[in-house]
Amino acid sequence: MVGIVVVSHSRRAAEGIREIAREMGGDARIEAVGGTEDGRVGTTPGPIREAIDAVAGDGGGVVVLVDLGSAVMNAELAIEEADTTEAVVADAPVLEGALNAAVAATSSTATVETVREAAEEAAEVSKL
Repeated sequence: MVGIVVVSHSRRAAEGIREIAREMGGDARIEAVGGTEDGRVGTTPGPIREAIDAVAGDGGGVVVLVDLGSAVMNAELAIEEADTTEAVVADAPVLEGALNAAVAATSSTATVETVREAAEEAAEVSKL
């Protein structure tokens, strides 16, 4: 199964997004990473790498969703350091993308690419 990591500058935001995505994705493996190790607003590669390794599980790969610019940089660094060989950052809105990714990840035919694509499709959906 493809794992999902939600990265936000805020721990509470990341956990809230994970909570909503779990409602939609049921069995999907989702980790939330937010804030810095010292409890401040921000992101650092270490906890992101740990989350990637935690959801990589059976080798299905990992899709990472991020909220803001420096989270992208830190997620890319974390992917380079992670034990898993297949992890990508999705260019998607973090909440809507996480919902789409969670649903897609539950498919028996899910791949990193199909889950990333599902997350990125959320960018094209109008809210009005």
